[in-house]
Parts: sequence; structure tokens; C-alpha cells
Amino acid sequence: MPALQPRMIGVVGSGQIGPDIALYFAKVFHAAKVPVVVVDIRQEALDAGKEKMRKKLAKGVESGAFKQAEFDGMMANTSWTTDYGALAGADFIVEAATEDLKIKQRIFEGLEKAVSKDAVLASNSSHLEPEVIFEKAQHPGRCLVIHYFFPAERNIIVEVVPSNKTSASVTDGIMKLYEGIGKVPLRIGSRYGYAIDPVFEGMFLCAARLVESGIATTKQVDVIAQKALGLGIGPFTAMNLTGGNPLTAVGLKHYHTKIMPWYDAPKILDAQVASGKPWETPGRGENVTWTDDQFRAVGDALRGCYFGLVSEILESRIASVADLELGVETALVMNAPFSMMNAAGVPAALELVQAYASKNAGFKVAECLRKQAASGKPWEIPLVLREDVNGVAVLTFRRPKVLNALNSDVMKQLSQHLEAARADTAVKGVVLTGYGSKAFVSGADINELAALKTPQQATMHALTWQQVANSVEAFEKPVVCAYNGLAFGGGNELAMACHARVAKEGLPILFAQPEPRLGIIPGMGGTQRLPRLVGLANAWAPLRTGAPVSGSKAKEWGLILEECDEPVARAIEIVAEAASGKRTLAPINREPLEVLAAMPPVELGHLSKKIDEMVQRAILEGAQKPLEDGLRNEAKLFGDCLKTEDMRIGMENFLKNGPKANAAFVNR
Repeated sequence: MPALQPRMIGVVGSGQIGPDIALYFAKVFHAAKVPVVVVDIRQEALDAGKEKMRKKLAKGVESGAFKQAEFDGMMANTSWTTDYGALAGADFIVEAATEDLKIKQRIFEGLEKAVSKDAVLASNSSHLEPEVIFEKAQHPGRCLVIHYFFPAERNIIVEVVPSNKTSASVTDGIMKLYEGIGKVPLRIGSRYGYAIDPVFEGMFLCAARLVESGIATTKQVDVIAQKALGLGIGPFTAMNLTGGNPLTAVGLKHYHTKIMPWYDAPKILDAQVASGKPWETPGRGENVTWTDDQFRAVGDALRGCYFGLVSEILESRIASVADLELGVETALVMNAPFSMMNAAGVPAALELVQAYASKNAGFKVAECLRKQAASGKPWEIPLVLREDVNGVAVLTFRRPKVLNALNSDVMKQLSQHLEAARADTAVKGVVLTGYGSKAFVSGADINELAALKTPQQATMHALTWQQVANSVEAFEKPVVCAYNGLAFGGGNELAMACHARVAKEGLPILFAQPEPRLGIIPGMGGTQRLPRLVGLANAWAPLRTGAPVSGSKAKEWGLILEECDEPVARAIEIVAEAASGKRTLAPINREPLEVLAAMPPVELGHLSKKIDEMVQRAILEGAQKPLEDGLRNEAKLFGDCLKTEDMRIGMENFLKNGPKANAAFVNR
């Protein structure tokens, strides 16, 4: 774990969300023997929380997600107590009590007496500003908000909200810690409700007012919202599942003065809170009908409200386009807002917002949306993020939902960043890495590959992506890849174009070229660069079978310089050494290779013999040519895959059954 390495973790509050937070910590840290201590003043709450955790983990054992030994380890590693003294050794504590300022402040007053002054104290508040929660803190520099989303053990998004007194090192440490343990932390500016809840609760308000107006019922709005916004569940169903009626009613009333007058608690919400009853929502399999006019009116209102809300949040400067796009789509399970506006056309999106605002007093039309519409350009949605560290441009691929898979937008942004880094005299070199702890880049977007219709299209696609890899290889300043996790397909091909590579220590799977499992061959240089970097004999089987290779084996073969705890930091050092002349990064061999008289035997199993013939041709023909010619030959053969039945079979199998299911190739 980088930066912050907790030795004991505390969770205060064993109500609705505390046990789920503790469950996630237990899952991540039990093997390292980092104890998790849950504290609550009520024994019955602790008993209920422990049972809730036990049931969820038991289901994991039943489904095969956990082994019995892991279940036992997680339960044993988590303790439940009413004694705040049990937190004395904790150096990271998350408060998950009720959303009551006085209670939270009383808890933190006690915690500051119980733990060391260096312990990080976080509140899982959903609305309250950190400056308000920690206004009485003795050491406010170690305090901040970490806002989880339902369900906390599975939803990967967390909002990290520092106060104006939070230490930068604490914020950075928490961001790196959560990224390292598999969450996606978004750093959000301090404002009541932060960035994502005003969308969640604002969309509920929009839905509730549509029902109040008599346009549609709660059931109709729930289903239409799913269709119009791509919601996983409708707004009223979500409110039932989260038990969010009381908290939303309070939040909406505060938004009225803190964000814009349109926000307020609708009468039907106040009535529902008073009754304590759930909303009437569609039952499983229930057929909900509506008229065309209802669908149009509800859909347009929901979209207009949605686009207006995210634009207002963007204009407040508490969150970026990239973080809003990722956070709202992932935390709330709905279509990404800026992509949705781009698809509709930003001027059309503005019209929907203006139409909604004209019928709903106090609803703001953000100036940034007006300007974007007037520009005639779509929103720019960053998928490759740049951070300069000591004169090194660190470029991070961030698409965590698809393990940072490459698509045309990513490749375009990478090219733009490289051009900017080339022109920036303050930049001495570049590091490429991926977001999170699982993957550098998991490969190319299969949907884009499956959409290719002709061999000519496929060849051009390969040549276009090869140009990006070639530009990395030809970059005038040192470029080092930091494998933070696995690299498959195009991800590894991009890594091999870098001038050097380092990897996270102990990766059981570092890279694979799994294209044969999809009924295709590598098209971005895999059949050419891997043999030149690790030797033809070593590359032969992985390229033909798609079998994964570990970090230790990659080090033995010479693909990577070293394995290390923090590959990005080490890659930055290597770039600096190379830029200063202290280290020389050996260029790839661009000349023809000596081909062995007999290559090692390979067992293909279920794989396509037709595709294997093309892989072998690409490797052997390319090895006998200069690198540039070998790459062009690979692109041509990649295009020829579209002439086979097995490419269609492989792609359809992947899209329908996922990467683990073997395709039934016919060898044609």
C-alpha cells in the first residue's frame, strides 16, 4: 500500500453502512493481519452489524467468491465492541454514524482523546462540509470526509473531501491508499452534498415533482427513467433500497439555500417520510405502460434536469469533467452525463435544460453549458490524465470499469499528451501507467474491434494504432512504462513500445497477448516487438496461445528492468536518470532476427488452427524483415482475420459469454 499503510483500522458506527465499510476493509487487509475494529455504543447494533457481515461473506463462499479459509480470516480479523479504548492503536478511523452534526462532533472529540495525534480521522458524511464537522478538532490537518456509496462494499466510488485545513500529505495518502485497495477515489471540493449526491437527490426531486404534477405515476417514472437515463434501477426503487427518504428530505432543504432555489423537499416526500412507508414501485416482471406523450414529457424533463445538474456542479469547480463523468456513471449506475450530452449534441442538451428551467423556478442554467453549446464542440472527457512530477509527465489511463481498456478516444488523447510533452521544455520525459491496482491496460475495446466490417477497415485500424505505438517508440525524450497491474493485448503492445519497463512486484500475471482466444492476431506490434525484446523462442508460445506471463518471468526474459513496490515512482527515477545521461535505455532491435530452424512445440487446445497459421506467419515473416516492414505485415494479416469464420465466432463468444468461456472455433 503506497503512502498511508494502516496498522489498525477503526470503523465507528454499526448501523446501515458501517458494517459494509468494515467488510471491505476486512476483505482487503485480513491477509496482512491488519485488524479492523468496529465500535458502537449499542451492543444490539454491533450484533446486527456482525451478522450482516457474516451473511454477506457466507453468500460469497456459496458463490465461490471466497474460500472458507478467507471467510474465517475476515471474520476473525474483525472485532465488534462498545469500548472506544479498543481503538487506541488505530491509525486510520472512519466514522459511519448517523448524519447528525452534534453526534459526529462528539464522536471525533472522543476519538482525538483515544488515538494518537497522527491517526487519520475520516467521516463518512453524505452532506456535511468537512470544515463544519471538524471545526472543533484539535488536529484538523489529519481530518477529512470519505463519502461511500451504496452498497459500500461493492460500489467502487468514494468521494474524498478535504477541508481547507486538511494536510495535503493526508489527502494524497488517502487517495493513493483507496486506489491501491481497489476503490476509485475522487477528490472533490468542499461544498454541502459534495458532487454526486446533488445529482442523485436532484434526480429524485425531478421524478417526485413529475409525479406531483400528475404527468405520471411513481411506477411509470421509475421505468421511464431507466430507459431515458440508463439507470440500473429507477429513482423511487433506489430510495426504497437505500432507505434514503429522511436524509434526502433534509439534504434537499439545505441545497435550496446552499446550491440553488430549485432544490427543496417536495410535499410527497415529506408525506412519505411521515408515513415511513416505501414508494410504490414496479414488481419483478410487472408490465408498466404509458402513452407516447407521457414518455416524451417524462424523458425530456429527466434529461434536461440531469444535464443541468451536472453542468451546475462543474461550474462550481468542486469537480472536473473527468471525475463527474466517471463518478456519476459508476456510483449511481446511469449513463455518463457528458458522453450523453455529446451523443445528443451539446446545443440540443442546452435546449433541454432551458426548457426544464423555464417550467421549474429557481433551476440554474450553467454558463459553462451555454459556452460549450456556443463553441460547437463536444465536451472533452479526459480518459488519459497527466500529472507532472519533478519534470516528468505521468500519463495515467483511467477507465476503471473496463480495467483501463484502450479505445480510439484514449489513443487520440495519448497522442495529444505526447505532443504536448514533446513541446514542453520543462518535461524531461514521460511515464505511462494505469489507474488502480489491477491493470495497466486490459487490452483494446472489444466493441470497437467487433464493429470492423472489412479486412481493409481492420488493416487501417491496426495501422492507425500502430502509429501511436510508433510515436511512443520514436519519442525524443525517455518514455518508461510502469506496469501497475496486468497488461493484455494492446496494453502490452503499448508498453513494449516504451523505452523501458518496470513492474509492480509479485504480479502472478504481468502480460498476455490473448488475441488468439478472440479469433484474431495482435495488430499493434505484438508479434514484432515481443520477439525482439524477449527472444523469438520465449515469445513463440505466449503469442500463439495467449498464455499469461508472470512478472518474475518477464524480468528473467528481459522485458522489464525490475520489479518494485512503487513502479510509478521508480519509473520517474529512471526517466530522470536517462534524461540526465546517467542511464542508457537500450533501443529495440529494428533489424531482422535470426529465425530458428525448429521452433518449440505448442499445444493449441481449443484455439483456432486457422488463426494460429496467421499468428505464425506474422511472427516468422516479420522476424525476417526490418521492424517497420514486420509491423506493416502484421497489420495486413490482422485485416485478413476478417476473412475467417473464427474471428466472428471468437468475437461473438467474448461479447456474449465473457473472456473465460472458450469459443467453439471451426478452423476456417
